[in-house]
Amino acid sequence: MKKFAGFLAVLLICSVAAFAQERGHGGAPAAGGGHAVGAGHIPSHGPARSHTTPEAPKANAKPSFRDAPNHPDAPHVHANDKWVGHDTGRNDANYHLDHPWAHGHFPGEIGRGHVWRLGGGGPDRFGFGGFFFGVAPYDFGYCSDWDWSTDDIVLYDDPDHVGWYLAYNVRLGTYIHVQYLGA
Repeated sequence: MKKFAGFLAVLLICSVAAFAQERGHGGAPAAGGGHAVGAGHIPSHGPARSHTTPEAPKANAKPSFRDAPNHPDAPHVHANDKWVGHDTGRNDANYHLDHPWAHGHFPGEIGRGHVWRLGGGGPDRFGFGGFFFGVAPYDFGYCSDWDWSTDDIVLYDDPDHVGWYLAYNVRLGTYIHVQYLGA
């Protein structure tokens, strides 16, 4: 009985320590002064409105987003909520829509407190909670490592590109432009 009580005490102490860790912030801190990416971090807000004018597009040229060792070469968010890659300007032709909001605005909740679990599909059409979205064709290469059946995402308004939302992948720390396709 004493062995069982000791085992139970150790188990209880370990479980308390595990629950005390804030989601996504357990373990050793990442190098780079708080610029870790992914690992469960959810940005407290979307990106600020860009004040830049996009450069003329270069034929088939994609920018590099790898701003530190071990960071993804995709648009991503640092643990200090810096949105890397969302500074292309308000008139970026890659995100122009002839008919913004063609299927209406997303009626669900968006922002930090509203995590959605992907429920299948792929970049052309994916869903969760009975709602469907499509990825901007220009962003297809930035979501090739997303798990369309189980990843958690958070949606944010895109302050620069009319008709688009930003889908942030909690596991990877990357984001893409998505358009609401309806329920």
